[in-house]
Amino acid sequence: MTLTRKLLLSYLAVVMVASGTLVVAADRLMRHRLTDEARSELEREALYLAETARGADALALDSLVHRLGRETGRRLTIIDEHGVVIADSDFPRDQLGALENHASRPEFAPALAGRTGADLRLSVSTGRWELKVAVPYRDGAVRVASPLPQVDALVRRAQGAVLLGAGVALAVGILLAAGFSVGVARPLVHLRDAAQAIARGEHPAIDARGRDEVGDLARALRTVDENLTTRLAELEHERAETAALVGSMVEAVIACDARGEVVTLNPAAHELFGLAEAAVIPPVRELLRQRAALEAVEAALAGRTATSVEVALDRRTALLSGRALAGGGAVFVLHDVTDLKRLENVRRDFVANVSHELKTPLTVVRGYAETLLKDEPAPDVRRGFLETMLANARRMQQLIDDLLDLSRIESGAWRPKPAEVALEPLVAEVWAALRERAEAAGLTFRTAVAPEAATVRADPEALRQVLSNLLDNAVHYTGAGGSIEVRAARDAAAVRIEVADTGVGIPGEHLPRIFERFYRVDPARSRELGGTGLGLAIVKHVVEAHGGRALAESRLGAGTTIHIEFPAS
Repeated sequence: MTLTRKLLLSYLAVVMVASGTLVVAADRLMRHRLTDEARSELEREALYLAETARGADALALDSLVHRLGRETGRRLTIIDEHGVVIADSDFPRDQLGALENHASRPEFAPALAGRTGADLRLSVSTGRWELKVAVPYRDGAVRVASPLPQVDALVRRAQGAVLLGAGVALAVGILLAAGFSVGVARPLVHLRDAAQAIARGEHPAIDARGRDEVGDLARALRTVDENLTTRLAELEHERAETAALVGSMVEAVIACDARGEVVTLNPAAHELFGLAEAAVIPPVRELLRQRAALEAVEAALAGRTATSVEVALDRRTALLSGRALAGGGAVFVLHDVTDLKRLENVRRDFVANVSHELKTPLTVVRGYAETLLKDEPAPDVRRGFLETMLANARRMQQLIDDLLDLSRIESGAWRPKPAEVALEPLVAEVWAALRERAEAAGLTFRTAVAPEAATVRADPEALRQVLSNLLDNAVHYTGAGGSIEVRAARDAAAVRIEVADTGVGIPGEHLPRIFERFYRVDPARSRELGGTGLGLAIVKHVVEAHGGRALAESRLGAGTTIHIEFPAS
């Protein structure tokens, strides 16, 4: 059965029940109202008869009752205090003795007690339905009775009118119900069709202009369609993001099915295995042929987890991890640790370099200390020993200080606190500490600072350390009669400072590495001059911490120029 038919039948049932209820209620209400009016009228007539019959004898009373009965069309009855009928308009005087005692009649009982009584019943005497009203009269009572044909006629006419109205209402109700059923069912049918279209993945137009519950349902369905569309777009976006994430990972990612056939290989994996993007991908067991790698593959395909399995791939080394997928198959991630291995080698070299740098001065200090403990050298010899020990102690202290400074810079524990620094006064201050050595070597020093580069925004102490390291190197490696110059200029991007000397210079093959820790072009000469091998590394890291850069250019035998740049703002 369609929704329209169900609604129509429901509305018809409601209209029929309402019409029937209205007819019954109208019948009862009208009958009750008319009966009350008739009772009041009969009570007035009974009171009138009681007042008129006051003082009349039995003969006059009988005559009065018959005359008034004929005039009013009512049945008039008078009884004494014992309930004996003494006058009745429907019976002649000689037949009154045959009437039964009326004392127990419902309407007479209250009247004999001094109150008005009334009752509606089938009369035993006349065989008609009558409304009977009795009022007190002397020691007895007077009763006026009337049949209800007028009341019944009025009720029947009213019932006819009500039934006619109910029929009209039923007909109109059928038409309205039919129209309303169609009006309610049509948008619901449209909503059903829209829901089916949404289920098929379509995006139907939904009319949600209504302000009733159907309109609310339409708006809710449209919201569901919009939310579903948004969610699907989000899922597609998430899928694209996941694909982009896997594609952008530096780790190689391999996904395979339960048979070991590769289904996903990200660009990093292509690069790690040396495969072209369009190349045919071999099964995972052929990609990972080492025994340890194959064991990890079998474990993952069997539902277990494999972690941190070291795999050698040609000239690279990777750590392999594998995990089973819920739907079968597995995913493998290879983290290229070739650079980590290289850094581990660098760390070992660093430890070896530090140990070597400390070993030489420690050996000197220990040797002279043991000599002083065992022998009693002359005062001038003792003093020479002590000066050598102090120089080596200072060398070790300088090495440790440089290591700590470099460690703070590289770890990020130190951050520059830039301020506007006047460049020429700072250069003069740093050079003052080196002037005695420079003059002893016959070196000349000059500055060429452009007016626009008179100040540089940098950490004052860090800039002092940078200039000190650069000028100290220049003094160390510039021969007698040479010159050292500090130049500065500014453009829109940076303040460029150059420390140039006319020293021994640096061979071209060494230039790319001079900013590395402990790197020396001439290790023997550097140690002889007391260098730690960390000065230029500190310069590079300090300048880069300011957002600048450090460069070097040199020609063997013609001198070296170190360029440092600080951002202009």
